Amino acid sequence: MIRINTPVTEEEIRRLNAGDEVEISGIIVTGRDAAHKYLIENDDQELRKVLSGTFIYHCGPIVVKENGEYVFKAAGPTTSIREEPYQAEVIKRYGLRGVIGKGGMGKKTLQGLVDFGAVYLHAVGGAAVYIGERIKRVKDVYKLEDFGVPEALWVIEVENLPAVVTMDSKGRSLHEDVLNESRKVYESIIEKIR
Repeated sequence: MIRINTPVTEEEIRRLNAGDEVEISGIIVTGRDAAHKYLIENDDQELRKVLSGTFIYHCGPIVVKENGEYVFKAAGPTTSIREEPYQAEVIKRYGLRGVIGKGGMGKKTLQGLVDFGAVYLHAVGGAAVYIGERIKRVKDVYKLEDFGVPEALWVIEVENLPAVVTMDSKGRSLHEDVLNESRKVYESIIEKIR
């Protein structure tokens, strides 16, 4: 298990390889469709400072207010491919060191990871409550009134958030590897029934 503390450097990220298991501690930021669109359409200097050297987490959390404080009750990953049109540019523009989500991303994002020294981390789907327990506090929230709870940019402190590197800064994608192997098996099955 490789422990990563944010903010993280490009050098640290470039040492990671597809297949590495990691635990993240420190500040990360949630962001879904509305957040990515906003980040592309605006040059938000404040968010640039917040996002630089950290990870954006594709997540639509369940958040409640208890004793005047926001508390995450569930924080499972959401499907990442929807952010494919934006992700490489968001990584470049805001100095992100990685993306956390599920399902992987496409070739454009993979090239962005290579070019800008970032990784894609696959979080465990179906473990929303467990992941929510890894969130120690909400440090800040951006665009809550504009986007609502699931789409807001939540700045959160996490401790030992588990994930697997499935796309690395060297251009390797475990998602692509699985797809290629699946194609081979499919073609083999089709050939046998012809």
